[in-house]
Amino acid sequence: MGMTMTQKILAAHAGLDTVTAGQLIEADLDLVLGNDITTPVAVREMDKMKHDSVFHKDKIALVMDHFIPNKDIKSAENCKCVRDFACRHEITNYFDVGQMGIEHALLPEKGLTVAGDAIIGADSHTCTYGALGAFSTGVGSTDMAAGMVTGKAWFKVPSAIRFNITGEPARWISGKDVILHIIGMIGVDGALYKSMEFTGDGISHLTMDDRFTIANMAIEAGAKNGIFPVDDQTIQYMQEHSKRPYKAYEADADAEYDEEYTINLSELKPTIAFPHLPENTKTIDEIKEPVKIDQAVIGSCTNGRIDDLRVAASILKGRKVAPNVRCIVIPATQTIYLQAMEKGLLRTFIEAGAVVSTPTCGPCLGGYMGILAAGERCISTTNRNFVGRMGHVDSEVYLASPAVAAASAVTGQISCPCELE
Repeated sequence: MGMTMTQKILAAHAGLDTVTAGQLIEADLDLVLGNDITTPVAVREMDKMKHDSVFHKDKIALVMDHFIPNKDIKSAENCKCVRDFACRHEITNYFDVGQMGIEHALLPEKGLTVAGDAIIGADSHTCTYGALGAFSTGVGSTDMAAGMVTGKAWFKVPSAIRFNITGEPARWISGKDVILHIIGMIGVDGALYKSMEFTGDGISHLTMDDRFTIANMAIEAGAKNGIFPVDDQTIQYMQEHSKRPYKAYEADADAEYDEEYTINLSELKPTIAFPHLPENTKTIDEIKEPVKIDQAVIGSCTNGRIDDLRVAASILKGRKVAPNVRCIVIPATQTIYLQAMEKGLLRTFIEAGAVVSTPTCGPCLGGYMGILAAGERCISTTNRNFVGRMGHVDSEVYLASPAVAAASAVTGQISCPCELE
């Protein structure tokens, strides 16, 4: 029996010729990731283990992004804990104020993740790096602590679902629409502890930023990971960002999949996830009554990359954010912030009446920089819309692409950008 991409990567990192779904393995890790919320917990777990050394100072990445710059005393203390730990262990890849970014945009940009890697991170959206052909998955802080000490992690080898991507997307259709369509189709537990493996000639029409978005939200379907094949776009991205060697794995022709779906990109429409689950999706033409909004957020580890900002700026240019709507734009990294500044995108946002934040997770998890009051609605390019996710339990979050979020900020209600043309 053949193996999937994910199974091949796990077999290689476990030192095995083959693995099968359901098998328990111990795999070597190429990178262990933590942030300012999860790392302090891992540090305390390391203390319980009575270990005061890490397996490799170059293979740990600590990114201060959730509450940076610090919003209160607790967040400042958490960051100080991580800062002291990074200094004590001489962690090479420590990113703080001025050098940081949202972790899942920052690590690929810094070249720390490449095809064929096995990566764990104490953040559920660590599955983002599957866009590069890596196996990456979120874990708890205890597993992060064990990974930092030993450089290894236990896994149950996942079975897989194959998504055959065909066709070419219409204008305004992005990776966010693709993944929201898929989650709406299979549900938030439709890929529970499975690998979502994307194949097909339609992938060539998806940018790397599209692929990062899709892989990022694999966890919203319950998946262990999401993964894309390594093609010319992937190789070009890695060559531009990384000096590390990579290894491209391909699924065997006789690899076994639990289910297979075909997604024709040409048939997709702008898709919005209504409260309070990412699976509660509607296409823009299925919205029959106006849905007024109070806030629009364009950013996050899902959609804060330069392509996302370009699309949003193209819609906001020469227009104004609607009265009584707060539009918050958050570039995902300092580099993306600079690119947006050099290309005039920041001016476009500010002239339209939006505000531009330093890179931060901020409002995505209800942290700061855009908390909602009772009864308020936000259209957001983030990845979750659970009850109370962005503030008050009686607020509502609608997930959408940067194009839809920007158009909605202009009209004051959920809108298709085509309505502004």
